[in-house]
Amino acid sequence: LSLLYSSPHKKSSHHCSGEEDRLRESMESLTSEENGEVAGLIPLASVSQQPYVSELLSFTLDRLHKEPELLRVDAERIRRQMQEVAVSNYRSFISAADALLSIREEVSSIDKHLESLISEVPKLTSGCTEFIESAEQILEKRKMNQTLLANHSTLLDLLEIPQLMDTCVRNGNYDEALDLEAFVSKLTTMHPKIPVIQALAAEVKQTTQSLLSQLLQKLRSNIQLPECLRIIGYLRRIGVFSEYEMRLQFLRCREAWLAGILDDLDQRNPYEYLKGMVNCHRMHLFDVVNQYRAIFADDTSGSEENYDGGLLFSWAMHQITSHLGTLKHMLPKITDGGSLSNILDQCMYCAMGLGWVGLDFRGLLPSLFEEAVLNLFMKNINTAIENFQLVLDSHRWVPLPAVGFSGVTAGEDSLEDVTPPSYLMEHPPLAVFINGVSAAMNELRPCAPVSLKHILAQELVKGLKAVHDSLLRYNETRMLRENESALFFSLCRAFMEVAFPHCATCFGRCYPGGAALIMEAKGSFDGISRLLSVSSAR
Repeated sequence: LSLLYSSPHKKSSHHCSGEEDRLRESMESLTSEENGEVAGLIPLASVSQQPYVSELLSFTLDRLHKEPELLRVDAERIRRQMQEVAVSNYRSFISAADALLSIREEVSSIDKHLESLISEVPKLTSGCTEFIESAEQILEKRKMNQTLLANHSTLLDLLEIPQLMDTCVRNGNYDEALDLEAFVSKLTTMHPKIPVIQALAAEVKQTTQSLLSQLLQKLRSNIQLPECLRIIGYLRRIGVFSEYEMRLQFLRCREAWLAGILDDLDQRNPYEYLKGMVNCHRMHLFDVVNQYRAIFADDTSGSEENYDGGLLFSWAMHQITSHLGTLKHMLPKITDGGSLSNILDQCMYCAMGLGWVGLDFRGLLPSLFEEAVLNLFMKNINTAIENFQLVLDSHRWVPLPAVGFSGVTAGEDSLEDVTPPSYLMEHPPLAVFINGVSAAMNELRPCAPVSLKHILAQELVKGLKAVHDSLLRYNETRMLRENESALFFSLCRAFMEVAFPHCATCFGRCYPGGAALIMEAKGSFDGISRLLSVSSAR
């Protein structure tokens, strides 16, 4: 077979005889080799040859001598049979050789492909791993989608919570809105990592902020105690503020409401503004304090100071201070004594009412109104002096119809009324001055602080002194004819004997004993007295 595999062969018919010869030679050599091998192996008596050896031992000598010849004959016969088989089946041997060559090539190719396959196996393994992971994710998503589909109606209800809560807030259904907020808070606590729940909580938080703003805005409006209690209850349910912060927010909102009321008042009219401000504080400040005490009542303590650090009292003090500051700013703008008196009465009534809640500030009012009264009186006296000087400077000294002179005795009970003497009509400058003083006294009488008695008396004396000095200065700076001088001296006499006592009488009607204070200062008016003495001597 090895000879046939290594020798060249062709399928043409004219080469068959050559191939048969080569095949025969190879078979002969193979047979001789086998015979030698058999001869060498017989003495060994292998296990397969034991039966033949036993048979040889049983042969006779003649039979043994014939045995080699018989063996050659058999070998020759077998050799011929083998040659015949090889010649008749040479194509099979050639095909087997070709098949073996092809098998070797295929095995080599298979070996190469196997190596390539082995090198690609890790990639295949990683790809399979990725596929498994991707498949698991897809399965997880599919499972989630199936769960979502199974709970579709429930999820829709959850997603409608923010809109439903917003509708409740807009319609004022705060209890229902807070119930929804509490439900979402519970869901967030139970499922903090679910994106839908997180988005739902964010939307509900925005709506809660809107609810909080709406509740605080209600606290900035005109509401009574029951509504205040409800709103504070809602704020406590929301839980945004601590107890102290809630108290502070309540007072801030109520203060904003009070400030809004005051902003609506007309500041162009000081009297109406102050009257509205006093009424606002009298009615609403009292209510706010009572509301605070009712809402934030501390059962374990006798006073709010032990719990909130005096927050209520600090806030109330701030309101009273603001009230007094506004009074101090606006009172000087009031030019009517009656209006000033009315504002004082209302302030006293307001302070007395607030005294029921510990906010009586009546002791702080006198200084404000005393300053306002003093400024008003000084302004009116100065106006009277200015008018007197204007009329005096432009006065023409001509005789006027005589009215009749009558002396005036200064005193509180000298006359039932304090009508200016008609004699002063002969002297227009004095008449203008007395009218101004009368106007000042009329503004003083409705609101005459006892503590200002001496101060106002001094201001009136200063005014009379200014008139006195004006007359002396006029006499020194003007050149008057004889008839004009007589009229001027008559005016001076009327000032000392009529106008001065009349002013004292008017002041005495405002303050008992006040006339004496004015008349005591008459001794310092000696300039006109000397002038009149000189004129009489002439």
